[in-house]
Order: sequence, then C-alpha cells, then structure tokens
Amino acid sequence: MGRGRRLLVLLICCMSLLIVGLDNTIVQVALPSIRADLDASLSGLQWTVDAYTLVLASLLMLAGSTADRIGRRRVFQTGLLVFALGSLACSLAPTLEWLIAARVLQAIGGSMLNPVAMSIITNTFTDPRERAQAIGVWGAVSGLGMALGPVLGGILIDSVGWEAIFWINIPVGIAAIVLTALYVPESRADHPRRPDPAGQLLVLTFLAMLTFGIIEGPNLGWTSPFIVGAFAAAALSLAGLLIYEPRREEPLLDLRFFRSAPFSGAVLIAISGFAALAGMLFLGTLYLQEVRGLSALHAGLWMLPIAAATVIFSPIAGRLVGARGTRLPLIIAGVSMTAAGAMLAAFTATTPLPWILLPYALFGLGFGMLNTPITNTAVSGMPRAQAGLAASVASTSRQVGQSLGVAVIGAVVATGLGDATGATLAADFPAASRPGFLIVATGGLIVLLVGLATTTPRAKASAARVAAALDPVHT
Repeated sequence: MGRGRRLLVLLICCMSLLIVGLDNTIVQVALPSIRADLDASLSGLQWTVDAYTLVLASLLMLAGSTADRIGRRRVFQTGLLVFALGSLACSLAPTLEWLIAARVLQAIGGSMLNPVAMSIITNTFTDPRERAQAIGVWGAVSGLGMALGPVLGGILIDSVGWEAIFWINIPVGIAAIVLTALYVPESRADHPRRPDPAGQLLVLTFLAMLTFGIIEGPNLGWTSPFIVGAFAAAALSLAGLLIYEPRREEPLLDLRFFRSAPFSGAVLIAISGFAALAGMLFLGTLYLQEVRGLSALHAGLWMLPIAAATVIFSPIAGRLVGARGTRLPLIIAGVSMTAAGAMLAAFTATTPLPWILLPYALFGLGFGMLNTPITNTAVSGMPRAQAGLAASVASTSRQVGQSLGVAVIGAVVATGLGDATGATLAADFPAASRPGFLIVATGGLIVLLVGLATTTPRAKASAARVAAALDPVHT
C-alpha cells in the first residue's frame, strides 16, 4: 500500500474517532439544558454520561477480538451504522430514560470503532517511526474531538437546542461508511481468538455494578442493601474474572498482557488521565453555567484553551514518542494535569473568569501529551496479530476512566451538596466541587508517577519478555 493510500486509511479511521471523541464530551456542555428540559437530577446527568462510557468500556474488548476474527472493515462499518442510528435516537428523546437508552445504542456502535480503527492503523503502518507519527495524528484527532466537544456543543445548543449535538454524527458516519467500502482493505488476524461470552458477562457485570454503586450511593445511602449488594456483585465478578480467564486458552482479557510493566502502566495511566478529563469537564461545565451563569456557547468558548492546547501538542507528542520514547511526554502530561486540577480546586464563585484560561490551557497541554504514549505503549510491545485485543484493552481503560471519573467525582459533589438542584447547586457548588478538582489533580499525579516508574530500562525489558512469550515467532 502506497503512502498516499495509507494516509487516506488513517483519515477514514480518524473520522470515526472524531465523532466518538466528540460524543464523549459534547454531552457535558449540554447537561444543564438536559437537566432543565427533561427534569433530570444530578445522578440522572451522571447516567447520561456514564450509560455511554460504561457500555463502551464493557464491549470494546469483544469488538476488537471479533474484528480480528470476522474482518476489521466489516465490524468497523457496522459500528458506524449503529452509532449513527443511536445518535438519531438520542436527538428524538422525549424523556431522560429514552435518552439514556439511546446512549446505550450509541455505545454499542462506538465500541466497534476505536479499537478496530486502531488495529487497522497498526496493520497499515508497519514501520515503528511511521506508526508512532500516525498514532500522534490519531491522538490529535482524539483530543480534537474530545476537547472541541464543549465548544461545538455550546454553539449548537444556543442556536438550535441540545438535540442538535447528536445530529452531526449522522452525516460523518454515512461518509465514513462509504469511504471505508471504497478504500479500506479487509483484514483479519491469522489466528483470531474464540468468543468468550462468560468473560464478557463478568466484565459487564463488574463495571455496571461498580458504577451503579458509586453513582447511586449518595441517593440511596452507602449502607443501603442495594448499594452494598452492587459493590458485592462487582467484587464477585472481578474475582470470577481473575479466576476464570487464565483457565481459558483464548480469553477475552489475556491477563498475561499485564505482566508487562509498560502495558500495565499504560492501562493505569489511561484510567487516571481520562478520569481526570471526564471529571474536570463534568465539574467545569456545571461551574461555568450553573454558578457563573454563562450560556452553553460562552461556557464552551471559555473551555476552548483545552481544545487548542490538545490539538497543538498531540502531534508534538507523537514526534517525541517516535524520537525519544514515552517518558518525556508522560512527565509533561502528569505535571500539567496535576497543576491544572490544583488551581481549579481554589476557584470560587467570584474568581475572575480570565483566570480559568490558565488551568484549562495547562490541562489541554497535559491531555495532548497523554494519548499517544498510552496507545503506542499498548500496541507496540505486543505481536501484530493481537493488535486488536491490545488496542481494545487500551481503549477500554480510557472509557473505564471516564466512567469512574464522572461517577466518583459526581458522587463526591452530590454528597457535599445534598439537594443538587436550583439555588443550592449554584450557591454551594464551588465548595462542594473542591474535593472533585483535587481528585482531578490526583489523576495527573498518578500519570506522572506511573509514567516515571514504567519507562525505565527494566520495565522495557519486561515488555520484551512478555511479547516473546505471547508470540515468540512473530513478535
């Protein structure tokens, strides 16, 4: 495949990433409008976000292994179609319950996009330096979609309504389906994995019960039988996963991957970094609109530094990774995100709005440096035949991080607020959100410390040993 064709494949894959990234964050700026229009509580807003990320996280590994087995292009096109239909259903939602169900449908389609597209890119760009640069572009588009979501969402909400944020996915999805059929070659793994329905059920139960317990804990009470039962079910599911998966010849989640220190570090960094992102956006949009009284458009514009810094620094991160490895980008990411969270924790209802620009720009710098090291570490140390599975684990970690970020930080704020509506939300939100922003800073600190620990020569040697054990012939 010539360079021009490879770049076209990269562009098509990035189209899918753009709409998925947008949908991860564009909903955030619409939360106050959805709350007012559909009479949603704070926990209802959390479910509007987490219904999407939770299902996405649960199905990503299944989608990656299925694509390796039956064809990456076929699964990719199916995902685009389901995602577009889910977006249409979201735009027609008359109730909060309808909206949450439509978000689940969106997530089913979205689960077939990111890991499959990354697998296509990995098998298209086989040169390590060229692949790192392609992943840098991928990271830039991911950051662009996620960071531009609040800005674009603000424009659409103020001019049309919150329903319009879902319309933009439909033409992009249709165009990507057509271009994929014309230019993306079909590919499969030489030795694809068998289905693992029991493992899939355990993953879904673990994530669903854990998220339910965290989100509904402030409402039902942390000692409620429902909450205690949810956490117990999550713990049992996790134990079952750890016991059952190693016994399978071809498990859904190959726990041997985690013997690689860089791979395990990439997973932990993804969870921490994306939890910080989701929590910061969740708190930030409520602060700007509910506390400072800004419109959705103006709130999105104040968050523009996140998008700008992410777009600028993601390609730079790709070049740094290709030339010098992942250590420096992870240090920059960790320091910047920690500083941004700590600064936002000090904000009050009367803090001059221009001061917000600095922590938002710092966070965008950190997030721009974060994506490429995660993805490059996840796929570069693994055999190419298992690229889909490795990429899906990395993507799952991102979505798990976002789900936990909104769930945990939202639960902390809800506990501090008590009644999370009306004047109480506006008056008490700055103090109640302070622990949430400190959690954001903690996520950045974890990125820094784990990045330092997993980029040593000893850690890299462990990655090489694991890769050789997984595929000693074709590594």
